[in-house]
Amino acid sequence: MPQDLSTDRLYAKPQQGSGDFVFDRQVAQVFPDMIKRSVPGYGTIINMIGTLAVSCVSEGSRCYDLGCSLAAAALAMRSGTAGRDCQVIAVDNSVAMLERAQELLSASEEGRDIELVCADLRDIEVRDASMVVLNFTLQFLPLDVREGLLRSIWQGMRSGGVLVLSEKIALEDPQSQALFVEMHHGFKRAQGYSELEISQKRSALENVLIPETLATHRKRLQQVGFERVEVWFQCFNFISLLAVK
Repeated sequence: MPQDLSTDRLYAKPQQGSGDFVFDRQVAQVFPDMIKRSVPGYGTIINMIGTLAVSCVSEGSRCYDLGCSLAAAALAMRSGTAGRDCQVIAVDNSVAMLERAQELLSASEEGRDIELVCADLRDIEVRDASMVVLNFTLQFLPLDVREGLLRSIWQGMRSGGVLVLSEKIALEDPQSQALFVEMHHGFKRAQGYSELEISQKRSALENVLIPETLATHRKRLQQVGFERVEVWFQCFNFISLLAVK
């Protein structure tokens, strides 16, 4: 029986060398399966982004999905604002991911209304936004550019606008960190990943995904100007924050 090409088996065989994880065509093809089986609660976060959009997006404003991957959050915002006069913009620097996103979005009426932009997030000017989503995106950016990006987002948002920031975090207590890492690995085993897949994926991400503590994220968001910062979702060391301007 042929293998389902949409199933994530990218790390099922021993890898030659220790190349870093990249969002290439192979990842784009299996990304929905990969993210569902790797990030506990991902589907819930996406669904709730749509729910947040219903009450948080204001008429005539813009919504941004920054680091959009296959634009799932953008589609959730578009669904939550159906019939409303607002623009949804999805940005990513991976051509492969955006090409796949375009294929998926074109299959739905709402998806065709989303503007896809291929660019580095640091080159995007956020303007007149009532909702911005960074869904597991900031963690892939260099540490020294994270505050500047958040500040530029804050400056481009309407008063009362919301930022959804989802991240994999590092816990300050070493024992808690070790426990949460093991629980995450247990989650991945339950999703059918082998020990080899778990180990090789972790090695590939080691130099690419740099997690920070919850306290660091809170402090940075407050420093750039967000008045309220709340954790609205957490499962193990995966969290989503809601920051209000």
